Amino acid sequence: MVTRKIRQRQIMVLLVMAAVGAVVWAVQLQQPRVTPTSPSMQQQLFGDSNAQAELAKLEVKGRAPKTGYSRKQFSDGWGKMSGCSVREVILARDLTETKIDDRCRVLAGTLRDPYTGRMIKFQRGPETSSKVQIDHVVALSDAWQKGAQQLPREEREKLANDPLNLLAADGPANQAKGDGDAATWLPPNKPFRCQYIERQVAIKRKYRLWVTNAEKEAMGKVLAGCGST
Repeated sequence: MVTRKIRQRQIMVLLVMAAVGAVVWAVQLQQPRVTPTSPSMQQQLFGDSNAQAELAKLEVKGRAPKTGYSRKQFSDGWGKMSGCSVREVILARDLTETKIDDRCRVLAGTLRDPYTGRMIKFQRGPETSSKVQIDHVVALSDAWQKGAQQLPREEREKLANDPLNLLAADGPANQAKGDGDAATWLPPNKPFRCQYIERQVAIKRKYRLWVTNAEKEAMGKVLAGCGST
């Protein structure tokens, strides 16, 4: 009986890992590969256009008041993808050498952190999980103050759970970023800044969010050093 239960659990774990793998594979097909030092993603994100051209199309306005903002305006926690938490799907996508349990939870893995360039060993637990956090590339508070409050709730939920807007990242670096935009925070890992800004431009274009003058200037400065498509 005990042996049968162990085998059933092993089969369940394999089925869950296969399901998570299928979801991650589907996400990777739709999203540019995330690496701290890879070449520009512009063609993957913008097709025949480029980040500079798409940045020029963004509306420039002042930051709106934060009045009414809360995390719940963008959904009550993480959404689901094929029954798995979006958070776990992103961890499985961005980490290597992962261990996943029968509830889709990533128990351990290794992150090559895009924000700092460091290798981080992830171990799930109350004292260790926060070493790797899931960052919204365009912070939700920033999005709220730059047009998201005018979006339908279902579109805000999509923004909060869109794999394009999510990266597994070093916890302290994510905390240092807070709700900052490109004018106030950029990844310390300079080789990743092109990807970071390209992704922000793509997200703001996708969800019709605007930028401030200072933010646009900071974005343009980074993109000017990224080369062409």
